[in-house]
Amino acid sequence: MHRHLLPLLLTAATTLSLLLLLLPCPAAASSPSSDGSLSGCNRTFSCGPLVNVSYPFTGGDRPDHCGPPEFRLGCVGGSPELAAGSLTYRVLALNQTLRSLTLSRTDLNNNTCLQQYANTTLNSTVFPFASDDEDLTLFYGCSTVMTVKPRNLFSCEINGTETDNYYLLGAVPTDPILNVSKCNVSVTVRILQSAVNMLTANRSKLREALMEGFEVNYTNPYEDECVRCGGIGGECGFDSDPGKPICICDDRICSTSTAAAGGKSQISLGAALGLAGAGLTGLLVGFGIFSCRQKRNRKRAAAEAQNKSITPPPSSKGLPISSTSFSRTTPSYPTSKSDLDRGSTYFGVQVFSYNELEEATQSFDPSRELGEGGFGTVYYGRLQDGREVAVKRLYENNLKRVEQFMNEVEILTRLRHPNLVTLFGCTSRRSRELLLVYEYIPNGTVADHLFGKRSGTSPIPWRIRLNMAIESADALAYLHKSDVIHRDVKTNNILLDHSFRVKVADFGLSRLFPNDVTHVSTAPQGTPGYVDPEYYQCYQLTDKSDVYSFGVVLCELISSKPAVDTNRHRHDINLASMAINKIQNQTLHELVDPALGYDTDYSVKRMTTLVAELAFRCLQQERDMRPTMEEVVKALKEIEQEEITLQNAEVVDIRTDDTGLVRNITPPFSPESVVTDKWHSDSAIPSSF
Repeated sequence: MHRHLLPLLLTAATTLSLLLLLLPCPAAASSPSSDGSLSGCNRTFSCGPLVNVSYPFTGGDRPDHCGPPEFRLGCVGGSPELAAGSLTYRVLALNQTLRSLTLSRTDLNNNTCLQQYANTTLNSTVFPFASDDEDLTLFYGCSTVMTVKPRNLFSCEINGTETDNYYLLGAVPTDPILNVSKCNVSVTVRILQSAVNMLTANRSKLREALMEGFEVNYTNPYEDECVRCGGIGGECGFDSDPGKPICICDDRICSTSTAAAGGKSQISLGAALGLAGAGLTGLLVGFGIFSCRQKRNRKRAAAEAQNKSITPPPSSKGLPISSTSFSRTTPSYPTSKSDLDRGSTYFGVQVFSYNELEEATQSFDPSRELGEGGFGTVYYGRLQDGREVAVKRLYENNLKRVEQFMNEVEILTRLRHPNLVTLFGCTSRRSRELLLVYEYIPNGTVADHLFGKRSGTSPIPWRIRLNMAIESADALAYLHKSDVIHRDVKTNNILLDHSFRVKVADFGLSRLFPNDVTHVSTAPQGTPGYVDPEYYQCYQLTDKSDVYSFGVVLCELISSKPAVDTNRHRHDINLASMAINKIQNQTLHELVDPALGYDTDYSVKRMTTLVAELAFRCLQQERDMRPTMEEVVKALKEIEQEEITLQNAEVVDIRTDDTGLVRNITPPFSPESVVTDKWHSDSAIPSSF
C-alpha cells in the first residue's frame, strides 16, 4: 500500500467511529405554540402588485411565526402595507432578488395635508434608504409676511384656515429670504429621483411625486441563523415571545447547532454512515487526484524550465496591445501557468473563482438576468463581502471570446474615470466559463429611458439629457487621450445611476490605438445605425469613428428615437440620415421630442438647435470634417453655460433658419445593414452592458 494512503484510511475509520458514538436517542423539540405545531412556512402569499412573497416577509397565508415582525405585511383593500413606528407605508413594489422595496406613506396618498406631522424614518439597520433617493421637506402654516413668496407653494387647510405651505428639495437653506422659522412645522419625507425630475419639470406635481414613493433596501438581521437552518433542511421562522429566530423542521422547532439538549448530537445513524462513507470515498478520490497532479506538475516543471528565459515584449506606453487590432494574426496569450491561475489579481483586478460568481448570481438564475447582447448575458449578483455586481457571462469559451475577454480586462484595468464603468475583476481565462465582474449600475441605460422599457414614465428633462451628453463625451475624450477607441458607442452602452449620472460600458470591441499611427485597418464591427460610414467603406478605424457614433447618440437625446427603426418611413429608418435631412431642410422641429417643449420654451429650442448643429458636424461622411471628442466636450459645455444664462434672459424670437445650421452638404452615407457577429438587432443589447 502507498505510504500516503494508510494515514488517510486510518483518519476515515476514526471519523466513522466518532460519528457512531455520537448517535442520539430521539428527543422531542420545544415549540412556542400551544399545540406544538408551526405549520404554513412553506407557503407564499400575494397581495395587490406583490406575488409569491416569501421569507423574511409574512402576511396573508404566511403565518406570523414564519418571519421577523419587522417584515410583517398587511393586505388592506388589496394593497400591501408595512407598519413601521407610528407610520404605515404602502408597498408599491418588492424585488426579492435585489432586496429592495418601493414604499409610499399612506397618509400622503393623493394628499399633501398631513394630520400627523412625522418625518419619514425607518430602522436604518433593517431598511436603509437607497442612496440616490432625495429628501423633500414640507413646510406647513408659514407666515404671510415672508420676505419673498416661494415658488413651491401648495394649498392646505389647518383648523379650517387656508395657510401658506411650500416644499423644498434637498437640504433646507439658511437663506433669510426663505426663513423657515416663520413656518409652524416642517416634515421631511423621501422621494425617488424620477419624482425629483418630475418636480423639476413641473412644480405643481407635488402630489404625484409623493405618490411615487421612495426606495429602501432591506437586510434580514437574522440572515446567518437562516442560512444555518436551510443547511439542515429547515425553514426560517421567528418566536416573538423571546424575540429570537427559530428553525422549523416538520412543523416543530429544531436546533441548528451540532449539539442538542443533553449534550448529544442530533445526527441519525443513516446520516452518520453516509458521512463516513462519503468521507472515505472523498479521501480515496483525493489521493488519486493527488497522484495525477504530482505527475503533471513534474512534466510542467520540465517544460517551464526550457522556456524560463522567454519574456513578452513591452507595448506602447506600457499598455498591452491586442494583436488583432493591427494584424490578422492569431492572438498570442501565455500557455504556461499564468498570473491568472496562480495569483489573486490580474492586471490589478481580483481573479474570482467560477464557484464564487455562481453563488453570487444564485447559479445564474434567469430572474437575475439584467440583459444580453452579442457577446454574453449579464446577471445581477451580490458578492460575499456585500458588493452588488453585474456579472457578464460570455456565450462561448472559444478563441474569439477569449480575445474579447482579455481585451476588456486589459483596457478597463488601466482606465479610471468617473463616467466609465469600473471592472472589479474576472475569472481566469482557463476557468470553466469566461466571466467579467463590474460594478452594478442600477438605473438601466440611456436607451431604456429614451425609448425602451423605462420610457413609459415621465420624460427626461432637457437639462438632464444635456448633462448625459456632456458626461458621455467627457468619458470618450478620456478614452481617446488614453489611446483607446471604444468602437461601439451607443445609448445601450451608456448606463445610468439613480441620479442619472453616466457610466460608459462594454469594451468588448474596443481597441488600443498606438500613438504613432493615423488609423488601424480592421474589418468594420459595431451596431447598425452607429457605424462610421468611412470606417465601413475603407476599413480604417480612427478616433473619429467614435465621434460619428456619438453624433447618433446626440440625435437620440434630441429626438427620443432609436438609431434604427424599420417601422419608420424607408427614408427615415436610419436616424442619422433622418436627422441630417431635417436639419438641411430647416424642419428640426419634426425631429425634436415634443415632450421637451421645443415649441413653447425658448431656452430648450435654442439649446436643442445648438446640439443638433453639433450632431450634424459629428455625422459628416469625411472624418476630417468631424470635430475631435475634446472639441465636442468644449462645445457641449459652452451650450450648457449658455443655457444657464438663458434661464434668466428675456425671451426673444429664434431665427427661423434654426441658427443657420450647415446646409447644402451631401448627407453622409450611413449603412443600415451592417451585420457583425450576432449583432443583427440592436434590441438584444444588454440593459446593463
